[in-house]
Amino acid sequence: MDFHPTEEQAAAAGLAARIFADLATHERLAAAGTGSDAELWKALTTAGLTAAVEEVGLLGLVLLLEEQGRTTAQVPYAATCAYGILPVAAHGSPEQRARLLPALGTGEAVATGAFPARGRITASSDGRLTGTAPAVPWLRDATHVLVPDADQALWLVRTGAPGVETAPVETTAPWSAGRLTLTGAEGERIGSTSASAYEDTLAAARTAFAGLQAGVCAGSLARAVEHTSTREQFGRPLSTNQGVMLRAADAYMDTEAIRVTAYEAAWRIDQGLPAREHALTAAWWASEAGKRVVHAGQHLHGGMGADLDHPVHRHFLWGRQLDAYLGCGSELLAELGASIASTAEGEHA
Repeated sequence: MDFHPTEEQAAAAGLAARIFADLATHERLAAAGTGSDAELWKALTTAGLTAAVEEVGLLGLVLLLEEQGRTTAQVPYAATCAYGILPVAAHGSPEQRARLLPALGTGEAVATGAFPARGRITASSDGRLTGTAPAVPWLRDATHVLVPDADQALWLVRTGAPGVETAPVETTAPWSAGRLTLTGAEGERIGSTSASAYEDTLAAARTAFAGLQAGVCAGSLARAVEHTSTREQFGRPLSTNQGVMLRAADAYMDTEAIRVTAYEAAWRIDQGLPAREHALTAAWWASEAGKRVVHAGQHLHGGMGADLDHPVHRHFLWGRQLDAYLGCGSELLAELGASIASTAEGEHA
């Protein structure tokens, strides 16, 4: 395994860090409320950071999403890349790639996904979709939704098409989420008739959102370190208190575990190696450890951490939302255990 970024990946991550630091400020985020920042989204797409995902791969995307997570920047970047650019590039036909990827790269089109499949949406023989996805992230910004049906076939649906209804839904984090209702809506098939496209997309999305969580946790921890290093109690910084140091150290180890498991899963996917269990492991760490880190970040701020307007509270909201979105630790662990058991049975058969 080689987690060292390529020159292109490092350059893209550095550019993303500068754009997010300049535009995803606390003041701008507070002004955005529950909506997305259109100016920031335009800056990212104009800089080519959305289209670049085709070149830098999933590991590069994880690095980019870490930078978004550090600032909790409110743009549909993770969703557009994980549910638009990557699956279309990997499983779309030549015509679909030529038609869809340029629009997704420039930000003219915004994608999201009704993932994971819960069997709520069915497809007729002529590709008409019916069903409901109760909470789809960044749906209010999306022009396209990647929808898995009950058989795990992938369909791309335009949000403005007949038979497609969206309604705002407020989630823990301000992700411009919505409820998707399909009534005989026309879908465009992505990928073959097998479930491989769904499995590939789900693994990549889990890995991408784990990378986003690594950044959220790193940002929360950085704020906690700054606060405890400058805030004094009894004439000395809070950071010199042993309990504070141990809590911060545990949060740091959890953050690094999220990061390295996301890197491993992304590297394996980029190399074309089996990675389903690795993606589940990254998602489990992001879910289970992520909520520990954002709780620690808030607690280490003391009374200030209880202020809903404090920047660290946004990291707390994002960390808890990612925990829920990834499936919560116990659900992911059960799926991981079943996958490992199935693999072991197959080897001994």
